[in-house]
This record gives sequence, structure tokens and C-alpha cells, in this order.
Amino acid sequence: MTTPARRTGHTKSGTFTSARQATEITNSKEQGILDTNTVILLSQISDPSVLPGESMITAVTLAELSAGPLVAADESEQARRQAILQQAEADFDPLPFNDAAARTFGRVAANLRAAGRKPAARAYDALIAATAIANGLPLYTTNPDDFAAIDELELVAVPHPNQSVKN
Repeated sequence: MTTPARRTGHTKSGTFTSARQATEITNSKEQGILDTNTVILLSQISDPSVLPGESMITAVTLAELSAGPLVAADESEQARRQAILQQAEADFDPLPFNDAAARTFGRVAANLRAAGRKPAARAYDALIAATAIANGLPLYTTNPDDFAAIDELELVAVPHPNQSVKN
């Protein structure tokens, strides 16, 4: 199955370059999906080796990013969120939420409920996880706790650039 992919890569400097260069920089040929928070923080992630060689996003992430500017508290935050949305639109061809992802979502919601978590409260995360599972791709996130209790999900924790490492 051919999947939509990121049209460009991410370098250590935070600038975007060709997908070929990004793959060489990360020393990985692995494909992976970035969750919404990771996309938002992408320009702050200084070590590209923590990202997949070929990064992708889901249509659900694009939907979340699209809502961001509309609910921003002030004009400066609205502009920041709009810039992130436009960068994501330019850099990614989102994976759709299709029938396979919809069927997978049922299992994800059941996992969350069995773990005592409310699927509705984690709806976007559950939809993103279902898309990753349905496509057989790992999910890269700076918030691994958001995806706890989802059995079939291959999760890759990305260090949060604004949090210090605890020794």
C-alpha cells in the first residue's frame, strides 16, 4: 500500500529540506506517524535521530491543527498556530482516517475503556492511534502517557524539547 508521506524532512537546525536528506540525517529508513504535539514542537526538536526517517501525519492531526488558530486566546497565539498549520499543510500529505482505521478505532476505544480511561476524552489521540495501527506504523510522540493502554500501538517516545531529562 502506498501511503501519503512527508514531502520534506526536518533537520537539526529546524529547517526543512528534502526527504532524502532527512532520511540520511536520521540514519533511519523507517516510516512513522507524528502525533499532533510532536508536529507542534517539530521546529524545537534538536536531535532529528529521535524522529522517523519518513515522517507522516494523519488527517486527524491536520484537523486538530486547523482548530488551533480558531480557538487561540490572542492574535499572537493565533498567528503562531496558523504558521504551524500552514507549515504542516506544506510539508505533509496526511494519512486518511479510512474504513480500516474506523474498525481499528473500536479496539482502541475498548482498550481505553478497559484501562479505566474515557475514550471520548482522548478522542483525537485514539483516532490518531487507530490510524497508526491500521497502517502498521509506529507513532512518535512527546506525550506517551496520552497513548497508554492502547495494546496494538507501537509507540516511540520523543524527548520533549521543553522538559529537562531526569537522571
